[in-house]
Amino acid sequence: MENNMIKPIKRLSLRDEVYQTLKKSIINLELKPEERLSDKELAEKFGISRTPVREALKRLEDEGLVESIPGSSTRVAPLKLEEAKHAFTVVAALHALAARLASPLLKEKDIEEIELSNQTLRLAIENGDVIKAIEADGSFHKVFLDAAENPEIALALERIVPKIQRLEISQFISVKGLKSVEQHNQIISACKNHEHEKVVRLVEDNWLSLGELLSQQMGPR
Repeated sequence: MENNMIKPIKRLSLRDEVYQTLKKSIINLELKPEERLSDKELAEKFGISRTPVREALKRLEDEGLVESIPGSSTRVAPLKLEEAKHAFTVVAALHALAARLASPLLKEKDIEEIELSNQTLRLAIENGDVIKAIEADGSFHKVFLDAAENPEIALALERIVPKIQRLEISQFISVKGLKSVEQHNQIISACKNHEHEKVVRLVEDNWLSLGELLSQQMGPR
């Protein structure tokens, strides 16, 4: 099990560190879908005992990123198109709610920030840098989440979004990512014109159209 992100951990507080490292490895597909996960091997790589690794794997299993096969082993959860479709519907609704709360409150610095994030997104897509593209897209939408000042929305998204991000990364080469950049430009324009309901609709459409595009790219599984 080769993984350059997993290295010995020197700090004493381990559970969250192990969880975050494994989660990032799974989302970025460094740990492949359906790859076997041995708590013993992982503990050796981290340079720690097996207990915090087991705790991290259990937490990831609760979030649907890891699964245990009865009588067999623990593995990274496979990519599930149907599950991702449901996730996109929920994510679109939550981001639309954040946009509804945030749009009337956006300041000039917020507009500048989403413009910068969208420029970064375009460059990342043109350079084929999938991780940077997803980070830039996340930064774009985080402006609305922060301005909405409703932590429950962010907490709900934190649990669901990783399932979508794995699918985005797996299909990045074939997805027409620049379409999202243009949709973001429309959102920015609506924000500048104080067209609050239009912002809400465009944000929701942005997520739903991405979900539909990824579904088409993957096809029936």
